[in-house]
Amino acid sequence: MTSALTLPPGSPLASPTPELPPGAVPLPYELDRMLALRMPDLVATRRFIHAHPELSGQEFGTAALIVRELTAAGLEPRLLPKGNGVICDIVGRPNAPVVALRADIDALPLTDIKDVPYRSTVDGVCHACGHDVHATILLGTGLLLARLAAEGRFDGRIRLIFQPAEEAFPSGAPEVIDAGGLDEVSAIYALHCAPQLPTGVVGVRTGAMTAACDMVEVTVTGTGGHTARPHLTTDLVYALGRLIVDVPGLLSRRMDPRTPLSIVWAAAHAGTAYNTIPAEGTVRGTIRTLSTQAWREAPDLVPELIREALAGTGAKADIHYNRGFPPVVNEQRATETIATAAGRALGPEQVLEAAVSMGGEDFSFYLEHVPGAMFRLGTGGPGSDLHHPGFDVDERAIGYGIRVMTHAALVAFPGVRRPVRTDQE
Repeated sequence: MTSALTLPPGSPLASPTPELPPGAVPLPYELDRMLALRMPDLVATRRFIHAHPELSGQEFGTAALIVRELTAAGLEPRLLPKGNGVICDIVGRPNAPVVALRADIDALPLTDIKDVPYRSTVDGVCHACGHDVHATILLGTGLLLARLAAEGRFDGRIRLIFQPAEEAFPSGAPEVIDAGGLDEVSAIYALHCAPQLPTGVVGVRTGAMTAACDMVEVTVTGTGGHTARPHLTTDLVYALGRLIVDVPGLLSRRMDPRTPLSIVWAAAHAGTAYNTIPAEGTVRGTIRTLSTQAWREAPDLVPELIREALAGTGAKADIHYNRGFPPVVNEQRATETIATAAGRALGPEQVLEAAVSMGGEDFSFYLEHVPGAMFRLGTGGPGSDLHHPGFDVDERAIGYGIRVMTHAALVAFPGVRRPVRTDQE
């Protein structure tokens, strides 16, 4: 890595002596010391990925970097068929069940506005959602678990999944599944940066954590004409107005209020002149719900309501309904595993109940096949939110995330002896 991407002398993240959070349980076999020694390189890796972001479907350089690092640790990673994602197994006991840990690695089409040495070098592309941090945490976790497995001290099998295209439609999770990413997997875990949480805090939640998200685009057509003679036209702007206003209201009356479905219009276009009724207009929006059942009903119900709203206007509708993600629904036992792991990694007081988000996450596709859980990792940062061009993190979160993920593997496979915390520690 270049010097601009490395930690300055005296940085607390460059200390060779591990500093555990209050109330934390040490990792076994000097893994905390190993993590402390590797932190400067891990931070440099995160900064390199941040400075060289790649859009969804184009993560070839990031995948190659991950392969090099895992191979150097004695592992045998394999690229996904397109070459822009990585799967790697860590085998302690060959016949053990497989627990998967997933990180996404793609960036967003935004311009990085931060004034930092590791600012994006790619115009119009930046890691504004923390996927560079996700990838680095999973890489660091893999290095620690590889050490345990090489020394015969790990009684399980872990699969590292570095997934491309989480931010795209269609997304990368189905590609991973088609490539055998969930073969023999009994549970799967993932994390997401949470700038709204303080650094060193973890948010967990059983049940729905993020929403399903679909997209709909409606093209409305009719006979245009002069605004002085609307009776001789299909008043298209009026028809669009009916659609925009009435469909959300109709939806609220047709869905079980215990499992609501939300539609929000984000773009509407029609006409160019103040005195001309256009012949065509479009409206685009998203449909979101926390209910898997409601998500399954949406592709039939929403187009039906659009046609009802336009009935009597004379306008015709061409409806394109695009499937996005189902909701992320965390399984109870998997959530308990993460809560236990986070309590050991960071101290019990640092584990909170996560809030529900109406954002979408394609980790949900894995949860349709195997039980699992996603948790939120507090990253502090300068105050910017996810998907903001100034997004950044407190890099101490990298070590905290690695400790949580590593403890999760040890909770899932209790054959590794864990030291007992004492009052003197």
